[in-house]
Amino acid sequence: MSGSDAETPSAIQICRIMRPDDANVAGNVHGGTILKMIEEAGAIISTRHCNSQSGTDFLSPMCIGEVAHVSAEITYTSKHSVEVQVNVMSENILTGTKKLTNKATLWYVPLSLKNVDKVLEVPPVMPEPNTVSYSQSSLIHLVGPSDCTLHGFVHGGVTMKLMDEVAGIVAARHCKTNIVTASVDAINFHDKIRKGCVITISGRMTFTSNKSMEIEVLVDADPVVDNSQQRYRAASAFFTYVSLSQEGRSLPVPQLVPETEDEKKRFEEGKGRYLQMKAKRQGQVEPQP
Repeated sequence: MSGSDAETPSAIQICRIMRPDDANVAGNVHGGTILKMIEEAGAIISTRHCNSQSGTDFLSPMCIGEVAHVSAEITYTSKHSVEVQVNVMSENILTGTKKLTNKATLWYVPLSLKNVDKVLEVPPVMPEPNTVSYSQSSLIHLVGPSDCTLHGFVHGGVTMKLMDEVAGIVAARHCKTNIVTASVDAINFHDKIRKGCVITISGRMTFTSNKSMEIEVLVDADPVVDNSQQRYRAASAFFTYVSLSQEGRSLPVPQLVPETEDEKKRFEEGKGRYLQMKAKRQGQVEPQP
């Protein structure tokens, strides 16, 4: 059993080759063996994080001779508990193919070594700078009468103002400089928002070029006084911001570091939008014959 070279304080990976005594007579690895490895990974990472259980999905069987890759990551911390997500991948060393065989969510609480009845506090997980999780922000707003038209629907300008505020917070957290809105890519109003709804405006960095950054902003509405309707997506947009010096000059933007596959996909999509807009602007400034 060994740890991965790419371990971080909030993520580990355990690799182990499956042996005959790990499997049943059919050659499939015992579920108990996988559960033991999941528990080990969860215990290691939560103990490491605190310095000091839950559902498991069996998705596919693992066979003798395959290498098990067990990765664990702290996904949430409260004051006295730690949530750990554990994934198990099997690798056929002859063909090189890998597949997800198991995943689980584990909860742990840190206990004092001197008094096992005493629950200790959990240190918070601090995201790495220049990552999506480091700068992502949200704002919760109760829609009041002053936000609405005479018919009880939110003014579009109110929604756009809140979206721009959240995008600005994301940009400022990422750059830690003066920032300004450069452009907005088609604000889409998917559904009306009524008076009395609680709206959550969420912003996340999707792409950075040398001197600009794209931020996706989503607006979700929760009609808390109407049990017949569920939470729904009300609006979405992409904001482009630039970083400025105190003299108002454009500054280089710290490059975004996408971590997950979804973040990498959104980064490439944002790059495509950036190149498309750049080509459009260059075409506009070309002299006419």
